[in-house]
Amino acid sequence: MNARTFSSHDRRLSLNRVFDQAFGGAINDRVWVPAMDVAERGDAYLVQAELPGVSPEQVDVTFEQNVLTIRGTKSAGLDLAHNDELRYFAAERARGDFERSVRLPEFVDAHRVAASFEGGVLFVTVPKAEGAKPRKIAIDASRPEGRINDGGMTAR
Repeated sequence: MNARTFSSHDRRLSLNRVFDQAFGGAINDRVWVPAMDVAERGDAYLVQAELPGVSPEQVDVTFEQNVLTIRGTKSAGLDLAHNDELRYFAAERARGDFERSVRLPEFVDAHRVAASFEGGVLFVTVPKAEGAKPRKIAIDASRPEGRINDGGMTAR
């Protein structure tokens, strides 16, 4: 069989096997890092982590010193260790422990952090502290406060 008869997928699997053998790892021991988005809105920071194949019971979310940490375990779909007759032809799904952390600004309400899980996606909301939320300042044109007068400020 020559190299032209292999599909690109077969070549990638073969290359993965070569790297796994060269570096002493097994095909099933890949490191998995979940994809994560972090966004800010006026009242909170929003974090979404893609955790396909992971159940909420396998995930631990902590918030300490303004660092949000998501850690857990992604289990194998098929257990090769307990089935001598099972032989993988391809093992591309990563499994094992994972951890992601993100540092958020100091002005958050750590006591109101909330998390939910839907469709393989973890949603974490970290509310901002009241003092950090943007607020609109009304302008009162009838009473100018804090005028600068001769290098100092005078209030009326």
